[in-house]
Amino acid sequence: MLRALVLSLADLSDRRVIAILVQALAVTAVIFVLLGMVLAWLFVGADPCDLADFGSCPLDVGAGGIGAVFLTLLAAWFLFPGVAIGVVTSFADRIAAAIEQRHYPAAAAEACPIGVVRGVGMGLRSALRILLFNVLAIPFYLLLLFTGIGPFVLFVVVNGLAFGRDLAELAAARHGDRASRRAWVKSTRGEQALMGTLVSVMFLLPFANLIAPAVGSAMAIHLFNRHAAAAPPPAYGA
Repeated sequence: MLRALVLSLADLSDRRVIAILVQALAVTAVIFVLLGMVLAWLFVGADPCDLADFGSCPLDVGAGGIGAVFLTLLAAWFLFPGVAIGVVTSFADRIAAAIEQRHYPAAAAEACPIGVVRGVGMGLRSALRILLFNVLAIPFYLLLLFTGIGPFVLFVVVNGLAFGRDLAELAAARHGDRASRRAWVKSTRGEQALMGTLVSVMFLLPFANLIAPAVGSAMAIHLFNRHAAAAPPPAYGA
């Protein structure tokens, strides 16, 4: 795992990987900007006092905008990891091709491209799965607030499990048949959990959270190809 982490950090010097990361972050930013615009549209003219039966206090453009910005920032803090991983997963074909061509040319030559539709589908499933995990954990986040560090520990645990599986599926998507990919994902759960935990910790650190999606993706690709080199899957390239 340490070897995969070192290699993934070194891959950040690859212009292709950096370009994909920048594009993924740009798409992620656009998603949250659109969310803010939708919230602002919903808030302006809304009457929260009436909803609570406290008279009337309709929100004007300024109040609605402030509310939208606040909720968008809160959503960005809570949802950024899942959205970012989901977006990067949508770029799975490109990032895997860049890393495999650099480190594993034989695997790159035999790989079966994922395609845009399948990549986007993987990204959406990943983002929704991570969102679901975190929504289910909300009561526990609230219960652990008084501990100070508890919510952060739970964040690492919950997202570590989700990230590990999603990144493993990303790495295996270009190789083997469905059965061999599932077998590999199932056989490497311990390594996935460790990889996901490392990525989750990175998401909690300023600046490191920006490169976490690319580092996690690269780690998974290195992990998969090192396993494949030791024991090639039977239907490799199918």
